[in-house]
Amino acid sequence: MVGRVAVVGAGSSGLACIKICVDEGLEPVCFESSDDIGGLWRFKESPEPERSSIYRSLVVNTSKEMMCFSDFPMPADYPNYMHNSQLLQYFHLYADHFDLLRYIHFQTKVRSVTQRPDFSVSGQWDIVTINRDGQEQRHVFDAVLVCSGHYTHPALPLSDFPGYETFSGRCFHSWEYKDADGCRGQRVVVVGIGNSGGDIAVEISRSAEKTFLSTRQGAWVLGRMSSNGLPLDMTAITRLNNILTLLLPKTLVNWAAERALNHRYDHRLYGLRPKHRLLDKRPLINDDLPGRILQGALVMKHNLKGFKDSGVVFEDGTVEENIDTVVFCTGYSGTFPFLPPALTEGPHGEVTLYKTLFPPSLSRPTLAIMGLFQTKGPIMPIVEMQARWAVKVFTGLSRLPSREKMFDATESERKRNMKSYPCPRQAALQTEITHGKRTQTDYR
Repeated sequence: MVGRVAVVGAGSSGLACIKICVDEGLEPVCFESSDDIGGLWRFKESPEPERSSIYRSLVVNTSKEMMCFSDFPMPADYPNYMHNSQLLQYFHLYADHFDLLRYIHFQTKVRSVTQRPDFSVSGQWDIVTINRDGQEQRHVFDAVLVCSGHYTHPALPLSDFPGYETFSGRCFHSWEYKDADGCRGQRVVVVGIGNSGGDIAVEISRSAEKTFLSTRQGAWVLGRMSSNGLPLDMTAITRLNNILTLLLPKTLVNWAAERALNHRYDHRLYGLRPKHRLLDKRPLINDDLPGRILQGALVMKHNLKGFKDSGVVFEDGTVEENIDTVVFCTGYSGTFPFLPPALTEGPHGEVTLYKTLFPPSLSRPTLAIMGLFQTKGPIMPIVEMQARWAVKVFTGLSRLPSREKMFDATESERKRNMKSYPCPRQAALQTEITHGKRTQTDYR
């Protein structure tokens, strides 16, 4: 009988999991390594090891109407697209309204989560934590919800670029980036055109002497504002659009949508046109990138190939000299060092998860990893649904298929990803995203 549930992390996913456990009559105990809630959305002036880090100006890409929790609308005076500080404030309002803070142990780090000797019968877990005084504590839980986030270990592929050892400029990951003050008057290269890469390149271009944005594949760019001034996700993510996408030929839908985007600005002329079709990958959400290119403050470049003394070399053979700073927006490695190694080493080197939630290798389905997926819209409502399903499985009200069927389903999903992405590297990255090794890569 499931009673006590460990929740690892008190970010947006952790808060939703705590509340849903309480709703279902379970006893949640949340362990949060920092001294406050918010996880990724808690801005700190300096990045802290093994914790998420965001830049000062970060604004959400999904509207408040679409991203709020199902039972707690955001305040009416909030803007449609919030600054990170307002989203953090919303989490505090949510936690206060449902009295969630009393379930959270702050400044308590989870060191290990291991199956108990009788796991095949009980499904229970041994959890070792370290509190703020460095004291180790041991706990027994009936189930575990992992909500620790996956933007904590930056992927900085410097070794992939010859000459970086002798490069005279500075190289760092976007995890360290806070604002553009340190790049004022410099010549800067930003590597990667995911949402972080786009935001950071635009921000740096307002104060740098020259900013270059290097991309492997380009991106389809959409602004936050849609027709009639409404938020993009409110008009794009609808039942009607979903039905049309399913009924109409994918080639036709891609052609129509890409044609509409190119009417605003030709992606080829702007150096943005990607190799993939619009529906094959999430677009870049950025309001200002095309305008910065139009003004010449931001220059699109091919994929970074290597370094040369004080300059950088791109795959098309061009060289930019006197580069002061290179910012790598190259995503994160989704690692869970506290979990058993057997759960984090799938057959293809990734965390294998059934429906991006349950490790199918477990003999008892009493552990779920939250939020390891990509979606067209906001993540928070989907994590809330994940948590509701996970708790139903924990309590026996919902049952999972056999282990063999779950492995077959995850393998079929992997093969579909390989077919959808003709580029081998992109297919591998998408497989990692779907199965948990890397939840998002900005390096496009």
